[in-house]
Amino acid sequence: MQYVVGTVAEFEERRAKIVRLGNRTVGVFRIKDEYYALRNYCPHQGAPLCAGKVLPDLSAQDGGQIDVDEGTWLVACPWHGWEYDIRTGQSYFGADHPPARGYHVSVTAQTSRPEIPDRAPGPYVADSYEVSVQDRYVVVDTSRRPD
Repeated sequence: MQYVVGTVAEFEERRAKIVRLGNRTVGVFRIKDEYYALRNYCPHQGAPLCAGKVLPDLSAQDGGQIDVDEGTWLVACPWHGWEYDIRTGQSYFGADHPPARGYHVSVTAQTSRPEIPDRAPGPYVADSYEVSVQDRYVVVDTSRRPD
């Protein structure tokens, strides 16, 4: 089923517009004139997922340089910080990759940094939906899922 969820002008960059589609709420995001929709429900513990912060994917390089990947945008669950890819709903925390863990920190004279493992998919996937722009209206299709 398709739902008109607003005009293009109503969508702020990197901010979810929460809409009710039948018996569910969905967050519709605009990222650089592309639109994505996720169910407003964190599969981890049921938080209102789309109320979380939207951020680009970050990775640390040797020497302390931080790379920003503006091709991959994540929404962080407001309860526990679990991150979900806005395009696919794929989580990036799980039993093997907890969202936060404390470690002892010390300052040493070494100049090399420990290697940080690549981001690994977690066990959860948030529901995502196809979004299109028809004339000036943003339309969410809950019968189709993105590839």
